[in-house]
Order: sequence, then C-alpha cells, then structure tokens
Amino acid sequence: QVQLVESGGGLVQAGGSLRLSCAASGPPFNRYDMGWFRQAPGKEREFVAAISWSGMITYSANSVKGRFTISRDNAKNTVYLQMNSLQPEDTADYYCAAAPAVVGGRRRDSVSGYDYWGQGTQVTVDS
Repeated sequence: QVQLVESGGGLVQAGGSLRLSCAASGPPFNRYDMGWFRQAPGKEREFVAAISWSGMITYSANSVKGRFTISRDNAKNTVYLQMNSLQPEDTADYYCAAAPAVVGGRRRDSVSGYDYWGQGTQVTVDS
C-alpha cells in the first residue's frame, strides 16, 4: 500500500509561488499514476493536475493551466506541484493521490480515479 506525505504548503502573497512535494513510500513509485487535488472550505475536492507513471503524460485543470506544473522524480519517489502566479482563489488544502498504472493508460481527473491519498498540506494566498 502506498503511503503519501505532502509538504511545502504555507502562506504566500498573491502573485507569489510555492512548490508542493509529495513523498511516496511502499510499492515501486514508478508503477503509479499520480495526481494533485485541492479542497477549499465548504467546497468539494477538485482536480488540479495529474501525471502518468512515466512522467510522459501530464494534464491539468483549466483553472490552473499556465500557472501550475506537475512533475515527478521516480528516483526520489516524489511528485511535485510548482504553483506560480498564485491567487486568493487558490487557497485550499492540497492533496496528492496515487493509483496503480494500467496498460494503455487512463485519464485520472476525478477523485474516484485514485486509490491512495495523503493527509494534505494547506496553502493560503493572501491578497
């Protein structure tokens, strides 16, 4: 079973940047597709970005396109979310998630597409 631990959250001014990290332990990291989600107070958890097991395929929500970048380092068992041009509406708890990769690939842009979740890291963007 994969265990995920996020880090890198904090308080940042609007227009600033943060890089979130998610360290994985357990089964081989390169067998898992990874994703980032966020949940603001009173709202449902929403998709942010995802990356395939190899790192060759990435996609993100329209709300963060051009500002957030997902990447992974399989040698370090870590997935990252680089967040630039942060805005107050980006304020949320951010979660990383993992799902075993499947032959042929699968688009994973919903909560139901993942099997394992971290505890989250809080991001607050001050206007």
